[in-house]
Amino acid sequence: MSRRHKAEKREIIPDAKFGDLILTKFMNSIMLAGKKSAAERIVYGAFDQVVEKSKQDPLEVFHTALENIKPSVEVRSRRVGGATYQVPVEVRPDRRQALAIRWLIAAARARNEKTMVERLSGELLDAFNSRGSAVKKREDTHRMAEANRAFSHYRW
Repeated sequence: MSRRHKAEKREIIPDAKFGDLILTKFMNSIMLAGKKSAAERIVYGAFDQVVEKSKQDPLEVFHTALENIKPSVEVRSRRVGGATYQVPVEVRPDRRQALAIRWLIAAARARNEKTMVERLSGELLDAFNSRGSAVKKREDTHRMAEANRAFSHYRW
């Protein structure tokens, strides 16, 4: 990590269909090999399937799903006197969002539906209903932090 200064945040443009910045970040995370149009097709296709299945606003489902995935605490390794402790710390808001997006995409890719559109729509609906792999990942992270609460005095 550089000690000089923080990397400046890049300006991102809201997506064309919904005008949402978080959705743009999500699309950029889904994108592989610079294929933005393929990522847009996957996300918008998944949103269409969400509308068909749940009859709700897809953007609202997306934001609620992300809220259900966002972790509030995580464990960080801290060396103290030759021993390494897993110290629970609160998660910064930008990292919470990044983790939620990363976990949602990883959980969608791990599913075994036929297309990525079906996988993503299924995982979005599962996360919206507070179940599925991404929500389980958040619960595991919280459980780990709770188990290591005794080491919270090593926080820095």
